[in-house]
Amino acid sequence: MQYPLTLQFKFFALAPQILVTDHTGKLIFYVKQKLFKLKEQITVCADEAQTQQLYSINADRIIDFSARYHFRDRTGRELGSVKRKGMRSLWKAHYDIAAGQSEAPILSIHEENPWVKVADALFAEVPIIGIFTGYVFNPTYLVTRPDGNVVMRFSKVPAFLSRIFTIKQVDKMSEDEQQIAVLSLLMMILLERNRG
Repeated sequence: MQYPLTLQFKFFALAPQILVTDHTGKLIFYVKQKLFKLKEQITVCADEAQTQQLYSINADRIIDFSARYHFRDRTGRELGSVKRKGMRSLWKAHYDIAAGQSEAPILSIHEENPWVKVADALFAEVPIIGIFTGYVFNPTYLVTRPDGNVVMRFSKVPAFLSRIFTIKQVDKMSEDEQQIAVLSLLMMILLERNRG
């Protein structure tokens, strides 16, 4: 993948949809979350017409705070999974990423500064000025190895109404690690989209 990657939510869409482009502006993923599903179901395609599905992301249980989300390629092979760290995520978002069918984390995602969401919520309540919160408070998430070494940085770009995020690779990662890390970030931002 050619970093940085840019994720942009479609503004006027009933179901959440994300366009993922590389640093040249080429579309690499089109992500669509299915509406009205008891178990989360997300498709990741190569194009907006959704003619070529690349991956699927499915929850292991009906809507739950600690569901595990499994990634599969178009052949159905399980690539890995991501799971929110239950109570630990109430204050500071934290997700564990596992490879293959294992549940042992090889990477994790955590919010760099949880005070950003607190300030964002307070600032948003101020009449008129609150609509500019997207310029001021922008969350950042770090993808780290178990030893704490940061390998990716996921940040919201300051913008008025649109939701644009960037993924930057900070340290070396294998192709498989990059693949499951990016899929994990996509799932995480769909779950956390109400913050920031």
